Amino acid sequence: MSTATSPTMSPSAAASTSDQGFDPAYIQIKDFSFSYGPAKVLHHLNLDIPERQVTAFIGPSGCGKSTLLRNLNRMNDLVDGVRHEGDILVAGHSIYDPLLEVIALRKRIGMVFQKSNPFPKSIYENVIYALRVAGRNRKSELDEVVEQSLKGAALWDEVKDRLHESAFGLSGGQQQRLCIARAIANRPEILLMDEPCSALDPIATAKIEELIHELKRDFTIVIVTHNMQQAARVSDRTAFFYLGKLIEYDQTPNIFQNPANAQTEAYVSGRFG
Repeated sequence: MSTATSPTMSPSAAASTSDQGFDPAYIQIKDFSFSYGPAKVLHHLNLDIPERQVTAFIGPSGCGKSTLLRNLNRMNDLVDGVRHEGDILVAGHSIYDPLLEVIALRKRIGMVFQKSNPFPKSIYENVIYALRVAGRNRKSELDEVVEQSLKGAALWDEVKDRLHESAFGLSGGQQQRLCIARAIANRPEILLMDEPCSALDPIATAKIEELIHELKRDFTIVIVTHNMQQAARVSDRTAFFYLGKLIEYDQTPNIFQNPANAQTEAYVSGRFG
């Protein structure tokens, strides 16, 4: 990847802050609109996301929050007939820069999906899959990555004696934490989470939420959730979307305790959605 695609934060990005007086933006979404064919699903979004914090996207089904999340690492490029207007910058550089290799971008921006999706391989091979693909096969390096990633996902103590057993033998919550370990094995800068707890029981959900608090020390995290209590518990900032538009974005306590917009208040209080 060229120097244009793996920069440090530029002075202009470091100087930029959102209207709410947040910390300097690490991810900047600038007048961003997005369409599937003729259907426009995101409308002129402007959003600054600070580094090493948790930002939650909330809103009713179909409001565009998952679509926006998937644009942050250009996963929507895989869909035919999509188009965008505006820009998304990470550390001051556009993710749509023609010099940027999309594969390299996705190494910097990991993703955890709604349903755990371990590969039909051992726990060990799941974690280091991306390293194998990249041709990194030195056993000492792989062993270290597996241990550090599983510790980072709060799973090491539970699986360290069964690393070469099938990942399908893990519980649902363990499988989701394994997917998180796989996502952080490449040491991305940003971790995207699309409803990571929706299929989990309350105990497994609590473990994932505790893990999110730990992970934000090393990663910038953006999470989509339908669970208002979860957003309130895990996030530092919350953005509320409705019909593809950003209605309100602020520090999480303000969104849930003192929202500025009546529509936000109606949603977080459960009067619609």
